[in-house]
Amino acid sequence: MIGLASRQAKSKKQKESTGATSYVCNSCSSEGVYIDHTRGEVICSNCGLVLSDRSIDMGPEWRAFTADEQNSRQRVGGPMDWSKFDQGLTTIIGRQNVDASGRKLTSTRRAQIHRLRKWQIRTKVHSSDKRNLAVAMTELHRISSQLSIPYSIRETSAVIYRKALRKRLTRGRTILGMIAASLYLACRVHQVPRPLEEVCEHIHITRKELSLCVRLILRYLNLKVPFASPIDFIHRFGTELGIPGAAKKKAIDILQLAKEQRLTIGKDPKGMAAAAIYVASILTGSRRTQLEIARTARVTEVTVRNRYKEMVDKLGISTT
Repeated sequence: MIGLASRQAKSKKQKESTGATSYVCNSCSSEGVYIDHTRGEVICSNCGLVLSDRSIDMGPEWRAFTADEQNSRQRVGGPMDWSKFDQGLTTIIGRQNVDASGRKLTSTRRAQIHRLRKWQIRTKVHSSDKRNLAVAMTELHRISSQLSIPYSIRETSAVIYRKALRKRLTRGRTILGMIAASLYLACRVHQVPRPLEEVCEHIHITRKELSLCVRLILRYLNLKVPFASPIDFIHRFGTELGIPGAAKKKAIDILQLAKEQRLTIGKDPKGMAAAAIYVASILTGSRRTQLEIARTARVTEVTVRNRYKEMVDKLGISTT
């Protein structure tokens, strides 16, 4: 009895310190639990003891069986979105000119709503920073859609641009260049890097301008941006070239050996990835020409040839 009481006290203390979702079994002192949302029970996954049968359902009190029913019954808006200049929190006055019951508004009421709508639009961008953000976030959505950038990376790039704007780093720089630099750095943070040349192609700015904006952000913002690894480019380049999965796996193994031999130090990661793909395509029988690989990786044929010779000589790979 004393041991059971001590275990119960331990369980209560554990739940009080870590929150209601943390449980310790009173019988076997196991912390592994299974939550049955259908029955509202918390069950020990080790011995099967029911620890709680009164779980709170945090979902809505209504039920919906179709998407239309779900949208019509929701009473809240979407979450905060950093890629929108107002974070998605601004009130929107519609243009339907009807009231909540669907009846048409009178001419006097319509004129009043028109004035409110006009001032609502004006107050959204009442300062220079808001106007800057409005233009920048519009460009961010356009560029990310052209580059097929996922939502998480777009959110990170929006946060980086907002920090740069707060530090007044955008003065003297184009909005397009700064938002492109933020997007490029966000891709590197999420370890899905995009080459500078590819970003420049879709945004129509020079590589020099983009590089200057990238260095400016890295200099004044405390960002931990990892260096691009050649392995991060393998799957993308391999998919564009249409090589099989075995060739991609072989290219990754070659790059790992090259990294152990310190061959990747001071080398362009795109060139190293292109050379590894070229070697792997030869070894697996799915050969691609140096010109095809160079165009996909946006490097020169000379770079692919030089990195290929270094890998073959230093790693002792036979391609004949």
